[in-house]
Amino acid sequence: MRVTREILRLKYDLGRSHREIGLAVKKSPSTVGECLMRFRVSELPWPLPEELDDDALEQRLYPPPPPEDDERPLPDWEYVAGELTKKNVTLALLWEEYYRDNTDEEPYQYAWFCKEFRIWKRRTSVTMVQSHKAGEKMFVDWAGSTVPIIDPKTGEVTEAQIFVATLGLSSYTYVEAFENQRIQAWIAGHCNACAYFDGVVEVVVPDNPKTGVTKADFCEPDLNPTYHAWGEHYDTALIPARPRKPKDKAKVESGVKVSGMWILARLRNMTFFSLDELNAAIWELLEELNDREFQKRPGSRRQWYEEHDKPALRPLPVERFEIFECKKARVAPDYHVQIDGHYYSVPFTLVRELVEVCIRPRIVQVFHRNRMVACHRRSTNYGHSTKPEHMPAHHRHQVEWTPERFQSWAFRSGPSVRDFVTELLNRRRHPEQAFRSCFGLMRLADQFGSERLNAACLRALTLGAFEYKSVKSILEKGLDSRPLPDASCPPPSAGHHENVRGAEYYSQLELFSDN
Repeated sequence: MRVTREILRLKYDLGRSHREIGLAVKKSPSTVGECLMRFRVSELPWPLPEELDDDALEQRLYPPPPPEDDERPLPDWEYVAGELTKKNVTLALLWEEYYRDNTDEEPYQYAWFCKEFRIWKRRTSVTMVQSHKAGEKMFVDWAGSTVPIIDPKTGEVTEAQIFVATLGLSSYTYVEAFENQRIQAWIAGHCNACAYFDGVVEVVVPDNPKTGVTKADFCEPDLNPTYHAWGEHYDTALIPARPRKPKDKAKVESGVKVSGMWILARLRNMTFFSLDELNAAIWELLEELNDREFQKRPGSRRQWYEEHDKPALRPLPVERFEIFECKKARVAPDYHVQIDGHYYSVPFTLVRELVEVCIRPRIVQVFHRNRMVACHRRSTNYGHSTKPEHMPAHHRHQVEWTPERFQSWAFRSGPSVRDFVTELLNRRRHPEQAFRSCFGLMRLADQFGSERLNAACLRALTLGAFEYKSVKSILEKGLDSRPLPDASCPPPSAGHHENVRGAEYYSQLELFSDN
């Protein structure tokens, strides 16, 4: 009884949870829960009376089993089974109610109650109705059977894939044909099934299809990211059936079997030329299936759905789920990720980090450790989508520059600098490709002064060396102060170009800036 007393102390003195108490006393949370349940039923006070020894405590919490000729009242097991189909109803709650109703007749204890119910359940072969709660689960899978569709133009035959969804309690069923089993079809089937059921269940149980479950595992199956996002959007839990556990998927397998028998088999001799035509035929037979009377219980799927499942379903989300694709990508040194030939920026601090990119029809979202770090309008053109806030400070400064601004600076720095910058801009297919060289010249002006830079540019122009590195080398080696190789040769003309404005333009620009 030492462990029992410790459980009671941790609960009533310290207010610990069942899990925390279980860790402390090395017992399972369910064992802790049963101990506390027995204590509540015993109506003993806390703290325990000092005169209550371990034998007396054990007698109160764990009374001996009743003799075989015991005439104490038996629970109504059919009532218990029926109540268990309702939300939040447990055996512990039903036992407490049974105990209170029969206090004067020495009712049975909780352990006996649970054991006898399990025996009764096995003996009477409790059916699906007693195994599922209203509005709790929807079972989904692809049917093994397919239906051929003939292209009326080419005669090519494709096999339509059949999606099946079944509610746990009522067996109310939804069936739809799709072109393939890809994630887009899988998600569309779920959305359409929820719309048909006019609500959302608490748990969706897929039978581990590769479409939705990337890795089937007994403890932690891996879900497709898009499928996981669908579950979050519809606020429902996605719990794949356990591998090699037939009972976990009996419901959907039954739905697949019934839909194959009453729908697909009746379409076997018909010819279809489109998915729309096939689905129209499927949905007509689907209504008949849901209206058919059960063989082993009263009513039909539709009646059970209307009376039990439908009132318990949660409302549909306001907006339908928007399908998207997720990809892993590593951020390039230029702080962009490439998707379908287009480059999208992310914060520069994430360079070389692994991110997850969600590609939606209209937007592209980038996540890092489950936090959205970038969102762009989707583009199918080659190019870059760059947000200034994603750039380092010195890059943001560069974005503000244009060919005109560089030429204006060069004009103020001297005629040779002006001609050299003009040559840099002219010799690139896109002027932006020369921006870094122009920035380099600006740094050289700060380092060596405009006069020396002008002389170095003149020497480079004379030599036909139209590169930033040439000017830098001339300055570092002091060649700008030496005579030109052939002073009689004029420097090459910059020629005519749309980026060349001429001296008159920049004189006016200077006058404007002075005002």
